[in-house]
Amino acid sequence: MEVIQSFTIDHTHLKPGIYVSRQDRGFTTFDLRITEPNKEPAVAPAAMHSIEHLMATWMRNSDVKDDVVYVGPMGCLTGMYVVMTGDYTVQDMRELTISCLEWILDQTEVPATTPETCGNYLLHDLPMCQWECRRYMERLRNDFHCEYTALEVTLADGRVFADA
Repeated sequence: MEVIQSFTIDHTHLKPGIYVSRQDRGFTTFDLRITEPNKEPAVAPAAMHSIEHLMATWMRNSDVKDDVVYVGPMGCLTGMYVVMTGDYTVQDMRELTISCLEWILDQTEVPATTPETCGNYLLHDLPMCQWECRRYMERLRNDFHCEYTALEVTLADGRVFADA
């Protein structure tokens, strides 16, 4: 099997920031990396779930709503993926994300947290969500990272795969 592109990123050098994970077929997948993988704690599941609800709500109501395809958490709980159509740069996504985070910090409740609207409606933590968002926003403003460090992977058959 081919090694998927996201597994070729050297996570030992990955800092919080915004990265282009992939661009293909008219879509751009942005990696919104909230914490430093394997060096800082991952975002707590309840806080990440709240970030997902709030970020998706803001993105799908913003000026770019028609270009938003997907907003969701990474399985490792260190960040979010945002998939967009159109021509967006890392700087565009940085500005959008900061606006979104500012909005999240002003919220007093998480949308869609009833049994009818959410598959795990009790798994939310707005205060911790806002703590993570505040810290991430400061990082995006003051210590911005947007270039992946590639990791070279050798497949079982000897082929080398390196792509970032």
